[in-house]
Amino acid sequence: MTTLLLARHGLTALTGPVLAGRTPGVHLSEEGRRQAGALAGRIAGVRLDAVVSSPLERCVETATAVAEGRGMAVKTDERFVECGYGGWTGRPLEELAKEPLWRVVQAHPSAAVFPGGEPLADVQHRAVAAVREWNARVGEKGVYLVCSHGDVIKAIVADALGLHLDQFQRITADPAALTVIRYAPLRPFLLRLNDMGELRLPEDSEEKDGGENITGSDAAVGGGPGTT
Repeated sequence: MTTLLLARHGLTALTGPVLAGRTPGVHLSEEGRRQAGALAGRIAGVRLDAVVSSPLERCVETATAVAEGRGMAVKTDERFVECGYGGWTGRPLEELAKEPLWRVVQAHPSAAVFPGGEPLADVQHRAVAAVREWNARVGEKGVYLVCSHGDVIKAIVADALGLHLDQFQRITADPAALTVIRYAPLRPFLLRLNDMGELRLPEDSEEKDGGENITGSDAAVGGGPGTT
């Protein structure tokens, strides 16, 4: 079972008040660098076979904080880049909330197409395709980290849970928070969601592989002995 660690980048000066999108030159703030270092510490005991990142600076800097202490190189993948928000990029969220498209993004995101930008459905398609390719690349016992962006992470989680994209606004991805998904042959298992604590993963075994039993993809009836 391949294990994916999804981390959102740390804080930047724009995070929150402004939709940074793909704006170049948006680096981690001092607090964001602290968050990235803390993230590295929280997963220090976890073996990683790859550290992958969106090519945007704030993600690369967060991923580098994880990789540098392990002697690993960060591998960038364009498919994990931020949503192309087009004409919304760089605008204050307070201003965007008055746009008619805002309600579509909130209630029916699968139909949302940003002006001059990217449909959210396309974001999910490219990100999930990338996850599947990386799962195959690192192998069934592989563990890897992907540093990406809030909407990208939420789209991947929605897919793992079998949720329609219209439900992805129910999912939260905070700065430097960690979400862990274990991919079994039959279904994914969500082990952590938007987590800020220390991560420990179980050793691979038939008894404790993501809550599975019997076939390696079964859910443990009654809850099982624990997965983390």
